[in-house]
Amino acid sequence: MAGVAAASTTSTIGSFLSKNPYAPPSWASHLSPAPSQTFSLGHLPTPIHKWNLPNLPNGTEVWIKRDDLSGMQLSGNKVRKLEFLMADAVAQGADCVITVGGIQSNHCRATAVAAKYLNLDCYLILRTSKLLVDKDPGLVGNLLVERFVGAHIDLVSKEEYGKIGSVAKGLGYAMNTAEELKFVKDVATATGIVLDPVYSGKAAYGMLKDMAAKPAKWEGRKILFVHTGGLLGLYDKVDELSSLSGSWRRMDLEESVPCKEGTVTKTT
Repeated sequence: MAGVAAASTTSTIGSFLSKNPYAPPSWASHLSPAPSQTFSLGHLPTPIHKWNLPNLPNGTEVWIKRDDLSGMQLSGNKVRKLEFLMADAVAQGADCVITVGGIQSNHCRATAVAAKYLNLDCYLILRTSKLLVDKDPGLVGNLLVERFVGAHIDLVSKEEYGKIGSVAKGLGYAMNTAEELKFVKDVATATGIVLDPVYSGKAAYGMLKDMAAKPAKWEGRKILFVHTGGLLGLYDKVDELSSLSGSWRRMDLEESVPCKEGTVTKTT
């Protein structure tokens, strides 16, 4: 049994970043061309557990699929598609990958990391405002990781980006109302689950808003909510979140504090 356990451990340790053959499931057998291989980039499968959200309709259960735990640098569901895309790039002999996204794109950050894992250069075309397109984008959130791993970054304005074919709805991609951000903070305080402000935060906000408005529709149902990651995107919302964050205070110590042994130590 010890030999079997050791072999299993060795297999698990050696599986990360390995290239594996892929056979699509029956429901995807019609895909053409079907991918033939993948790179193991994520820590999968990710866990599922009950999510104790407050004020749910009677008999309603919400469970959460934690794709935010698929890995720190590659966290989120983005790693799932990158396992196929990177395998295809390597198979075709590519020496670099190019992708586009918003200034705090989780996909772009994950792509930059995955490319570096596989010794590929990465070029990112990132959308920002016309006022900031000629300025250093800084080292906030996803940008910090992208620049640390050596991705080549090109900035374009939102108007230029629109020519690429991006369409944003609502307030706009990666833009939030104060109510949405307060919701993300309240959920973290109540359950310990930190949602991202772009996808999972907005999705959960809409779900619970509908539950409150139409409780009969949800009563007695079991829901599986997929957390797609994106925690680093919150760093770009620091100014907007500052008034919502938890309080702090300076610890007020007297000049002399009794030690455990009964002696007295002077503090500075």
